[in-house]
Amino acid sequence: MAGGIGSRFWPMSTTDNPKQFIDVTGCGRTLIQLTADRFKGVCPPENLWVVTSEKYAGRVREQLPEVLEDHVLLEPCRRNTAPCIAYVGWKICQRYPDANIVVTPSDHIVTDTVEFRRVVNETLRFTENRRAIVTLGMKPTRPETGYGYIEADLNGVDANGIYKVLRFREKPVLEVAKRYICQPNFYWNAGIFIWNVQTLVWAIRTYCDQIAGVFDQLSDAFYTIKEQERVNELFPTCENISVDYAVMENAQEIFVHPADFGWSDLGTWGSLHLLMDKDKDRNVVVGQDVKMVDCHSCVVHTLQERKVILQGLDGYIVAEENGTLLVFRLEEEQRIKNYID
Repeated sequence: MAGGIGSRFWPMSTTDNPKQFIDVTGCGRTLIQLTADRFKGVCPPENLWVVTSEKYAGRVREQLPEVLEDHVLLEPCRRNTAPCIAYVGWKICQRYPDANIVVTPSDHIVTDTVEFRRVVNETLRFTENRRAIVTLGMKPTRPETGYGYIEADLNGVDANGIYKVLRFREKPVLEVAKRYICQPNFYWNAGIFIWNVQTLVWAIRTYCDQIAGVFDQLSDAFYTIKEQERVNELFPTCENISVDYAVMENAQEIFVHPADFGWSDLGTWGSLHLLMDKDKDRNVVVGQDVKMVDCHSCVVHTLQERKVILQGLDGYIVAEENGTLLVFRLEEEQRIKNYID
């Protein structure tokens, strides 16, 4: 899923160039390229599919040339994750009715790709021949208020360490998050779902009949020259709803596979600071030539500047992109969106 705009990472991420198409960590690969990279050993490149906005089609094809032309699906407008997943599910099911599918955001970070592949392959074996939806639950490391949580039934463990989900929990306030991380059966919801395509279509049809009806109408146009025209016409009529609300919170046969592979949704500058290596003063620096003098606990992202010198900053974001400079207190980063034109 690659249609988001990543507004909380401004000015690096903008509507015209959102974070999934940016080298956020300075490693030489964009987030969507890193996402594709970690599926090597899970599926061949020709089995990758991308659902994105039509305005990002060129970037997807430039950055992921290995993805087949008709595997890049273009949404004419944003309608949240349930229609996005339904579109790719209906299209895959028509040609590959035995497919086993991993649905993942394109803008997350995973630091232990070996463990990621092990968990995903293990879960794919679980979903291959049964009507089950599995979500990956990340082992919490802090009382995070920016993530939803999954409460698991630890008494019903499968041989592979996959548990039945008791309930999904909304993003909590801090005091509630502190209680969650003290309990062994609570996990962060990473928004990564694994299911076979028959289960996917069945779940959308059962819990989102309006969306299912739209894609039933579209099915005759799949893999034809009429597909994009018909998608542009009918996709905007889909209910605007997330797959979490539409399916996950209603489905009965839903499971969680606990995982610990260095995951972050990289949703904010603060999450980048938590994730990346820090210098002795707890600064995170992504840039060509950055000198920090008496600076502490800062995030600096200045890939386009040749030389940057900063002095006396404590707990600040310093980010530059295409002539726009942001200098903002890290603890107040949620206010950044108030100042974006």
